[in-house]
Amino acid sequence: MRNNQATQLLFELSKSGRRGAVYPACDVPSPPVESLIPARFLAQTPSALPEITEPDVIRHFVNLSTKNMSVDTHFYPLGSCTMKYNPKRHERLASLHGIVDVHPYQPAEDIQGMLELLYTMQQMLGEISGLPGVSLQPAAGAQGELAALLVASAYFRDKGENRTRVLFPNSAHGTNPASAAIAGFDCVQLKSTSAGFVDLDELRAHLDDKTAVFMVTNPNTLGLFEKEMATIAKLVHDVGALVYIDGANMNAIAGITRPGDFGGDMQHYNVHKTFTGPHGAGGPGSGPIAVRDFLAPYLPGPIVTQQPRHGSLDKAWTYHLTMPERSVGRVRSFFGNLGIIVRGYCYLRTLGAEGVKAMSEHAVLNANYLLAKLKDVLPVPQGDRCMHEFVASAKIHKERGISAMDIAKRLLDYGFHAPTVYFPLVVPEAMMIEPTETESKETLDAFADALRAILKEDAEFLHLAPHTTPVSRPDDVAAARNPVLKWRPHPAE
Repeated sequence: MRNNQATQLLFELSKSGRRGAVYPACDVPSPPVESLIPARFLAQTPSALPEITEPDVIRHFVNLSTKNMSVDTHFYPLGSCTMKYNPKRHERLASLHGIVDVHPYQPAEDIQGMLELLYTMQQMLGEISGLPGVSLQPAAGAQGELAALLVASAYFRDKGENRTRVLFPNSAHGTNPASAAIAGFDCVQLKSTSAGFVDLDELRAHLDDKTAVFMVTNPNTLGLFEKEMATIAKLVHDVGALVYIDGANMNAIAGITRPGDFGGDMQHYNVHKTFTGPHGAGGPGSGPIAVRDFLAPYLPGPIVTQQPRHGSLDKAWTYHLTMPERSVGRVRSFFGNLGIIVRGYCYLRTLGAEGVKAMSEHAVLNANYLLAKLKDVLPVPQGDRCMHEFVASAKIHKERGISAMDIAKRLLDYGFHAPTVYFPLVVPEAMMIEPTETESKETLDAFADALRAILKEDAEFLHLAPHTTPVSRPDDVAAARNPVLKWRPHPAE
């Protein structure tokens, strides 16, 4: 049997009779459980749960956590999914009793403070995007995309227009076509130019009276700002369609320019990316959407509205939960992912308008610094400048047997999380790198030095990386084809 508690399962540590706490015998009459709960709801045998002491439980999970990578422990340059540091001050504020103990079924008059916070967050997100209608409901960016496309569908249905198609460039996030398909639209993928931008001729060729929405990420997935965005928006609007801005890359432009000002009609935010809510492993997320005023009546609800308070000197306003007039309905329960929204609110109030702008400027500065440090060994096909992220190519190293995956795996041995690899597909052996604004020059230098050192190592040595982790390189194909979905006891060694 293995004797390392960090690698043993709780079931393997279990010993009959062990407890985390032992309570004295009850000194009041205890009726049998069968007299309290109908027999049909009672298990015939106790659940086979592990029996274990509290110290063993604590050591198991603490030791397990040290094998994890996170933004609290390592540099995490994950392109396309901003992984910035989560300020602990905001974590504490979001944990205050008056916030975490609010119950969603409380009457609106009992939670005026929370509703005021949510209303203010709606206003701030509307100001940052230049799109005044905001719903906080969507639980993540992809659901925000879906909610906005449902808004677009309802808008065109009310106008009596049968628009069935959604267009997007081939560098789009994969959630764009997925969201469009779920919303009932036909998906049309457009080729980008060799420089990585929207191809205007390709766009013109596909725009017609069946086009409902053009979905575009700006800055785009290659870390480039669409220079022809005003022209793109005009072309789309000229055929009566809407422009959707994927807000996943707002970390590059927040406080500097606004999607509503460069032609966007709808967008989602990733609060857990742009405004420092912790995320990963599928959640938690938050994907509020912002839309133009003529689309606001269709927003998912409830949203928070403000009304003047009459006859009171304490507060000038009251706050209410309201369903927009022609709402597409709820897309999530209650107010959305409240904990992440509160963290985003704290972040915005901490930074203020100038701080939000500085955040974006530093994100762009860090990305360009790292690009300049690496471009001679990891070429960047789309140029020498970027926004908050860039996509390098390991193609020249593939020719000598070193793949992007080899480099990514070896970075773990150096104490760095790998960047996104093999996305977007338009760049061969892609390595998508986003340092975020919260990393120091020293960290960026160390990361660049590690990559340079790796690229000098032997190809066969890199094929076996990582070398210092408990598990080296799993067989991904075997895992996908033969997943183990049921716990089995580990055989004695």
